[in-house]
Amino acid sequence: MKILFLLSDGVTVSLSHWQKQLLGQLILYIVLSMSHRRSLGEIHAAVFLFGLAGLFGKWLFISPVLIVLGRVFFASLTLALILWISGESIKITPSKTYVFLFWLGFLLAVHWITFFQSIQVSTVAIGLLSFSCYPILTAFFEPLFFKERLIKINIFFAFLCLLGIFLIIPRFQLENSTYRGVLWGILSGILFAVLTLFNRKLSQEYSSLVIAFFQDFFAALLLIPFLFILSFRPAIKDIILLGLLGVFCTAGAHTLFIKGMKHIKAQTASIIHSLEPVYGIILAYFLLQERPSLRTIVGGIIVLAAAVAATLSSKTSSVKRRDNDNQV
Repeated sequence: MKILFLLSDGVTVSLSHWQKQLLGQLILYIVLSMSHRRSLGEIHAAVFLFGLAGLFGKWLFISPVLIVLGRVFFASLTLALILWISGESIKITPSKTYVFLFWLGFLLAVHWITFFQSIQVSTVAIGLLSFSCYPILTAFFEPLFFKERLIKINIFFAFLCLLGIFLIIPRFQLENSTYRGVLWGILSGILFAVLTLFNRKLSQEYSSLVIAFFQDFFAALLLIPFLFILSFRPAIKDIILLGLLGVFCTAGAHTLFIKGMKHIKAQTASIIHSLEPVYGIILAYFLLQERPSLRTIVGGIIVLAAAVAATLSSKTSSVKRRDNDNQV
């Protein structure tokens, strides 16, 4: 069978069977390449928004508890709207999973509170870089959660990460704002590492957007009493900033990241996600005039390098375990 193409000057060109297959493969390649580039763009946009979120800790002159309350309130409303438009069910079975999600909502709230506390007592760079140790912590916690062997090379990456953090801290005294910022950031990283492992289990059964919605929703419920405890009277500016933080830097970023994962490998997405502090520090430089010191930059590079290496090591090990399981 041959396909005839009519050119503009009236000349027809016929394609043989193998030429038709070649043309089909070329068209498929172009379509997949476009999808791949679009997905890469979506993930970079999501990570850019995640990095931007840290700046709200400086723009909002309110308690980190109230920042997180505003963030999860607007994020849960936005995610509910997205799920409703997409027609995705939010029903979860068994019902005891709701209790589990409630506690994860609590964990998420404390994680974000410590994150913004880190930024408020120090700088955006310190908060983002100290929090970025979470891939190392995840690699250590993973064997405990999933009853797997500890990857020995991750011990080296952990020491490398500690070296980077030691370089960032000028003085190990609580009076020093950088030291306090690092401590809060590391605590935020520990909480996020635990949350990541629990979410990894849940995502095998439920949609990531549904999980995110319930965690944000329960976090909002838990934090609402602080509106009265802290006697918060929001200004119009505060409401606008909290809305932007919740809608775009939380719900929007999460949706973009999940959408981009459709055509991007998890390992690639994890590496791109490591750029969150890079985007955040660049944005803080231009929008807040925060200029990180040389020791912060050097220490940050070491922390990020260790985090990316640990991510690659964990992903490679997971693939090997899957291959071995398939061969048994």
